[in-house]
Amino acid sequence: MPNTTKFPRSFTWGVATSAFQIEGAAAEDGKGPSIWDTFTHHPGNVIDASNGDIACDHYHRYVDDVGIMASLGVDAYRFSMAWSRVQPEGKGAWNEKGFDFYDRLLDELAQKELAAHLTLYHWDLPQGLQQDGGWLNRDTCLRFADYAQEVARRFGSRAATIATHNEPWCSANLGYGNAQFAPGIADAKAAIQVSHHLLLSHGLAMQAMRTVGAPAKLGIVLNQWTADPATDSEADRAMAQLEYARSVQWFMDPIFKGCYPALALKSHGENCPIIHPNDFTDIRQPLDFLGVNYYFRSFCSAETPPKKPEGKLGFTDMGWEIYPQGLTELLIALKQEYTLPPIYITENGMANPDKLVNGQIPDIERITYVRSHLNALANAMAQGVDIQGYFLWSLLDNFEWNSGYAKRFGIVHVDYETQQRTLKDSAIWYREFIRAQRLA
Repeated sequence: MPNTTKFPRSFTWGVATSAFQIEGAAAEDGKGPSIWDTFTHHPGNVIDASNGDIACDHYHRYVDDVGIMASLGVDAYRFSMAWSRVQPEGKGAWNEKGFDFYDRLLDELAQKELAAHLTLYHWDLPQGLQQDGGWLNRDTCLRFADYAQEVARRFGSRAATIATHNEPWCSANLGYGNAQFAPGIADAKAAIQVSHHLLLSHGLAMQAMRTVGAPAKLGIVLNQWTADPATDSEADRAMAQLEYARSVQWFMDPIFKGCYPALALKSHGENCPIIHPNDFTDIRQPLDFLGVNYYFRSFCSAETPPKKPEGKLGFTDMGWEIYPQGLTELLIALKQEYTLPPIYITENGMANPDKLVNGQIPDIERITYVRSHLNALANAMAQGVDIQGYFLWSLLDNFEWNSGYAKRFGIVHVDYETQQRTLKDSAIWYREFIRAQRLA
């Protein structure tokens, strides 16, 4: 795809990060611990035995990092707030020093004419709430709504968008289903109940934020994928249908239809969530936008051992198949099934084993990846899907959850010993691509 492929002039070009992955300053200026602070300090939970105590030290280097964004010519920055930085226990008193940091960050973004796209929750629940049961405790939904309302009251006129959750599928299934992520619980029934509480907290937060009349557009960010049968066998097709129901539809149906998909409910059996009267009324709040994160498709094989995808375009350093056409297929499927608000692609990118070579980082694989996914995005838009913007994941190499610092998603290289930032070739390409868009 040539760099001159035309997107609308109003299209938003951005980069994205999350608080725990970049901020550091884990116990500074009154910040309380989050479940990820606790999880990473428990031996064996992170592959390289690292933690997020310092990460990219963005808390102290945000001015320089915003300067890098401005140099790339992007329009917008998507970032998350650390709940325990602004409310150390997840309830009770607000921490003004924590809010001051985000106030300064928003000032810096405004000075550089970068739109702020704020996410309230990117997996880092205050540890104080975890001690009360975390997302298994329905009361956490109410605490989240309080937090959302306060953030919207303070910052809702300075953010272009506010998303409630980032990828609740991960919070539920990786945090409570298989213990890969914080808080490190492996309990299928708990994971499904948590998924319901996350959705409920989203709906309650949407209502709470709207009471303050903030002009920011409000929505949620979901990680999604197509589910493709490995073969045309009945077993593979059934497996793919169930996978899609238990992942994409499980979160989309309550928001847009006010119910869970029947196929998924049947498969969960006794593990189905406890649902109170009016829960779906609370969950089914109108969205101003939907954020979609796309990285790969689900390749469904019922065989033992399961068939693996051919990976004609290769695999990322995470072992994920590169499958850009899945983004087109996903977006068209969503448009056909739901009455959608405008969509942002809020995350898309790849981990690559980048190396510094003579002061440069030649990551042609990432350039090819992004170019092919932008082509897939353009194809979906040509077929009528209303997509308003694209946020490349990620601005910086950072703490990649239970993979630690071993995986690099950034278009900017970070030397974790010196905290030096170096633009990768993909960052330079992205800058030139955006410039070409503005000149076309």
